[in-house]
Amino acid sequence: MSLQIGDKIPDLTLPASGGRNIALRSLKGKALVVYFYPKDNTPGCTQEGQDFRDLYADFRKAGAEVLGVSRDSVKSHDNFAAKFEFPFALLSDADETLCQAFDVIKEKSLYGRKYLGVERSTFLFDSQGALRQQWRAVKVKNHAAEVLAALRAL
Repeated sequence: MSLQIGDKIPDLTLPASGGRNIALRSLKGKALVVYFYPKDNTPGCTQEGQDFRDLYADFRKAGAEVLGVSRDSVKSHDNFAAKFEFPFALLSDADETLCQAFDVIKEKSLYGRKYLGVERSTFLFDSQGALRQQWRAVKVKNHAAEVLAALRAL
C-alpha cells in the first residue's frame, strides 16, 4: 500500500547517523523532505546527497528538515555523512520498516539478475505532517532543486 497525497507521516522511529534515533512524527511543526536512496557511497546516491547538502540552507530557510534513508547501517551512514559533510541525518532502515511503509522496495534488474532494491523516491510533508508531493523513480539531476521549488510553493 502506497502513501497517498494527504496521508500522515508514519509514526516510526529509526536509528540515524550521529548516534541518535529520530521519530518522524516528532518533526511535526516544520515541513519534512524524506528521500530514499539505494546505497551509501555510490555515484548517484552521492550526487543526490550532495545536491540536498548544497541546498540545505535553503530548505531550512523555507522551514523544512531533510532526511535521507537507505538500508545501510548507521556506521556506513556516519562514514558517508562525514565524508561528504551532509548536515542532515541519514536514517538506517536495515529491516526495511520505513521502506515498506513508503512502498519503495521494488524489483530491479542488474546484468539480467533480478533483485529487490530501494527505488529512489522523495516525499514532501507539510508542517502538519501530511504528504503534499511524492516523486518516484527519481532521476538525480536537478531533483533537489525541484523538491525545493515544491516546498516553497506549499
